[in-house]
Amino acid sequence: MIIRHGRDGRRFRRVSSRVIVLGAIALGAIALAAGTANASTGGQATYYGRSTSFAFVSPHIAGAPTGSVAMTGTGSYDVSAATLRARGLFRCTDSVGQGPLSGCMTGQGVRWSSTTFNATQKFVCATDAPKTVPSDGHTVAFKAGFFRAGDGATPSFTANVIVADHDIAPDVPGVQNTWIQGVGCGSALQFFVN
Repeated sequence: MIIRHGRDGRRFRRVSSRVIVLGAIALGAIALAAGTANASTGGQATYYGRSTSFAFVSPHIAGAPTGSVAMTGTGSYDVSAATLRARGLFRCTDSVGQGPLSGCMTGQGVRWSSTTFNATQKFVCATDAPKTVPSDGHTVAFKAGFFRAGDGATPSFTANVIVADHDIAPDVPGVQNTWIQGVGCGSALQFFVN
């Protein structure tokens, strides 16, 4: 069923465009995860010993006083070796005015990458109580470098991130399975493969 709003269907086209873009990003993240894992070990889906591969699409991460971020990514990590390789795309969808991403304006952001694994991570989504999560086969915490256009090899921002296949903040309404330091939490379409 197609529902059009307005005289010329502009709202329908805008929503349809967003759905198509998010779907394409999700497929790209999944393909990148599979390709990265296979390329690193000649066809085996691991980087180091027993690793976990993950991919995610989180279109709205927010909760802090200002700002929101859309983030996608893929990677692989090994909890026992405390190693990680991950990368993806991000965009500040509303200007961030606090925390490590302070100064990221609406529309800025290109890519992020990380090789820094965090065994545990303290976090707050908004005004909720502080919590701590451990990295395991269902949750990964890491420190990422966030790059804007023209950054070259030096990131504009560095912040801690959490991605999980479950709700990491059950005391917050909705499902919160992504978090960016100083920005807040969000829901993600995600895949974890052990």
